[in-house]
Amino acid sequence: MNWSLAPSGLVLMASTTLVLAAPPALAATFTPSPVFDSFDSYTTINPFNGDVTDIYYPTDSSSVNDLPVVLLLQGALVDKAFYSDYASQVARYGFSVIVPNHFQTVPPLGDALLSETTQAQDVLEHLTLENNDPNSPLTGQIDVDTLGLLGHSFGAAVGLATIGEICLPLQCPAPFERPEELRGGAFFGANLRDMNDVFLPIDNDGIGIALLQGNQDGRALPSRAERTFEQIQTSPRALVELDGVNHFGITNTNFVPGAIPDPNSQTLDQAVATELIARWSGLFLRGTLLDDSDALDYVLRTGADQEPNVVSVRTESIPEPMSTAGSLGIVFGLMWLRRRRSA
Repeated sequence: MNWSLAPSGLVLMASTTLVLAAPPALAATFTPSPVFDSFDSYTTINPFNGDVTDIYYPTDSSSVNDLPVVLLLQGALVDKAFYSDYASQVARYGFSVIVPNHFQTVPPLGDALLSETTQAQDVLEHLTLENNDPNSPLTGQIDVDTLGLLGHSFGAAVGLATIGEICLPLQCPAPFERPEELRGGAFFGANLRDMNDVFLPIDNDGIGIALLQGNQDGRALPSRAERTFEQIQTSPRALVELDGVNHFGITNTNFVPGAIPDPNSQTLDQAVATELIARWSGLFLRGTLLDDSDALDYVLRTGADQEPNVVSVRTESIPEPMSTAGSLGIVFGLMWLRRRRSA
């Protein structure tokens, strides 16, 4: 694992794919469109860690209340500004989306944009202040008892580590506890492994995890998303494969200055890719943070049939099929044991 944690590798894991037809009534009544038509944003500073932070939130003619806190953990070296399209669209599903620039000092690079597990608690404390500040645009509108995570690349790995209470170099400055308010996370271009390339068990304790993975990703390879998915211990969980999307489908532009580029070209239009990732992220968070059963059902069961750019949705792992040699070995072993007992 290098310092940027923009992973690559190739290991195939077996999973089952659920692509089920939607019941006619559900297909006719549920729409995956955003709940709110518009959004707004403002910039502030988190007093607990000094991060300059953009906050996106939905707006409407009616009152907007009880917005869960959703922290977006940036990819390595990607400035927060490049997530404005994605974050604003997720916010319209009914969330206050927090996008900070978080720096770490990494020799010999100096200060670099790198997410950390400590951000989750810092953001909760920051939004508690915002909720009680009469001068804040979100005064009294934030549900600080409900937290969700979003993440891209390195930030996605940090989000998975936060859910699993895993402390790895560069991701975690010290042992920590997962916030009790954490309910779910949706991560793009994600995998989690240690310095020895070992994929780590993620004890999510029922906290929902969705891995959104472009099949053209040349930085966080699809096979590593498969390996990570296999390590998620409890449902709800999903691995959503997106057609024609590379590692930077989530950002405003596919070429982010300062970040390591993807060697693979994206074949899906950038705006279409970003909207697709935002929609599935927002729906999964609605299902896990707001108990929206229709939204969760769309992600886990019915949506793939209705989405031309979604290749598959995997929700449960299955054991690797036994090889022919392994099957024959068991047969001959049983035959040998039977002969010994007959002797």
